[in-house]
Parts: sequence; structure tokens; C-alpha cells
Amino acid sequence: MSTLARRNGRTAALAGLLVLAMVALAYASVPLYRIFCQVTGFDGTPQRAASIDVKPVPGESVYVRFDANISPSMPWEFRPEQNVTGSASFNVTPTQAAPYFTKVQCFCFTEQTLKPGEEVRMPVVFYVDPKILKDKDAHEISEITLSYTFYPVDSGKERS
Repeated sequence: MSTLARRNGRTAALAGLLVLAMVALAYASVPLYRIFCQVTGFDGTPQRAASIDVKPVPGESVYVRFDANISPSMPWEFRPEQNVTGSASFNVTPTQAAPYFTKVQCFCFTEQTLKPGEEVRMPVVFYVDPKILKDKDAHEISEITLSYTFYPVDSGKERS
């Protein structure tokens, strides 16, 4: 086998490996991005915790506003205290508050299945970490909006 043929074979093999790596990266990008956002609070993604482990700061308060939306294809009515299988995506604004907004319990951690006419309570337990007061970009935040949007879940497909 000639040197040119070996080089061409090596180039083809490297190109094939590059294509496989690109396909693998594309497949893994959504879960990796979700993990990145959950760890860093990027793009308004709040933190998650197993329990509340902070103490209130006397004289300091932040108003938390809840906003709930549904995808146009969801036949649901959603309000914070009231009334297919759906899953909620969520974010926090302003985005500088996200690293300090920690959810302990949330209906958004699991899929929700509602029967026609059924009403359910969907709890959210959270805290705002007092470290927000020391962040030069976030210490003046007086209102945080926690927003949810429900989407239908395709029961035949696995969620990513």
C-alpha cells in the first residue's frame, strides 16, 4: 500500500471520527445545557435543594411574583392556587437572581397528569439565598418573577 493511500485512509478515518464526535455532541447538548443551567443559574434557571438551610435576614425582603402560562396546545387552565400529562419549564427573572433562588419542592420536578375537570394543588417551596445581598449585580433586586409554562408530554417518547 502506498504512502498516499495510507494518508488518505488515515484522513478518512479521522473525518469519520470527527463526524461521530459531532453527532454525539449534538445528541448530548440538550442534557448538558440543562445541567449547566441548573448548576450555574444561567438563563434564569433556579437552583434546587433538598431542604432549606438559610436563615432570614431581618429588615430585608424580596417580593416574589408567580407567572404561569400554558402552551397553546395544552387544554389546561393554570393559576398558582388552582386547577393529558404535562410538564412545566420554569425560569426566574431578573436572571441575576437565579443563582440565589433555590427550589426545595416543586410540581415542576415531575410530570403532572390531570383528568378532565380535575383540580390539583401544585406546591412550590423555595427560598432566596441571603448571599444575594452581597452580589454587586443582584443586591438591589426588589422583585423576582418565577415563571412557569406547561407543555404537553408525548407519552410515547422519553423526555430529555
